[in-house]
Amino acid sequence: MIVIMGATGTIGSALVQCLLDRGVSVRAVSRDPEKLQKQFGDASRSNAEFVRADASDHESMRQAFAGASQLFLVISNSPNQIELETSIIRIAGETGIDHIVKISSPVFDPKSPVSVAGWHMEIEKVLSTSGMLATVLRPYAFMQNLLRFAPTISAHNVFCGSMGDTACNFVDCRDIADVAAEVLTNREKAGHVYTLTGSEIFSYPQIANKLSTLLEHPIDYINMDSEVLRRDLIEFGQMPPWLADHVVEIQAMSVALPEKPTGDVERVLGRAPRTLDAFLLEHLKKFR
Repeated sequence: MIVIMGATGTIGSALVQCLLDRGVSVRAVSRDPEKLQKQFGDASRSNAEFVRADASDHESMRQAFAGASQLFLVISNSPNQIELETSIIRIAGETGIDHIVKISSPVFDPKSPVSVAGWHMEIEKVLSTSGMLATVLRPYAFMQNLLRFAPTISAHNVFCGSMGDTACNFVDCRDIADVAAEVLTNREKAGHVYTLTGSEIFSYPQIANKLSTLLEHPIDYINMDSEVLRRDLIEFGQMPPWLADHVVEIQAMSVALPEKPTGDVERVLGRAPRTLDAFLLEHLKKFR
């Protein structure tokens, strides 16, 4: 039995489907298991369970982990990330889980500090001393996050950021899920740290050009001062300040620390990662 946390999320839901397709027993955890039941429909076969649990409720975690051997650990980033994930790791060890696959972040670098990356670094340290087999997945920017630009692109033909013309890594969340499924079902590939990217790097101006071609009208990228971007994310995007800080920090990191593809997706899966061109074409209606 494999427990999947974050089963309603972009990565978690793709992982649940991937494991069900492989005939693997899955216990999908959510605060809203009815939503999972509707999402997967007839997937409530003999190899699927949908259970209610909350990361802050230790007893619900113990019940969710009972009888399971592996855990896929991902929760939404938040200021209490370290507290929540370290308690989950402890409870997992107490209930007999022997392998955790954790979604982390690109490695923390003091030259361009990203607070959330620092949180994940502390959690990784706890996991490495837990006595359990640990596999850490460190994905770069999700292609799916580009869909957050769809409202301004469809309404005003623009999107904004603070990376200038710096090219950065993107990865499709479905590739992250596929890698997670592989390391959960193939112990030979477990127990390592994988940094997950696509096979190419792209700047926001390049993405604007790609969308201009696909949509057959100009799409512009507006580069903003990082503090102005932070203010707008809070005032107009309704982001909590810590999350606006995170967005600004990861864009600053991309500028300060040049990025390049790692090839880890292909090494694990034996195939190339999904491409940004294919992703944009697949979701083109959302940008119209």
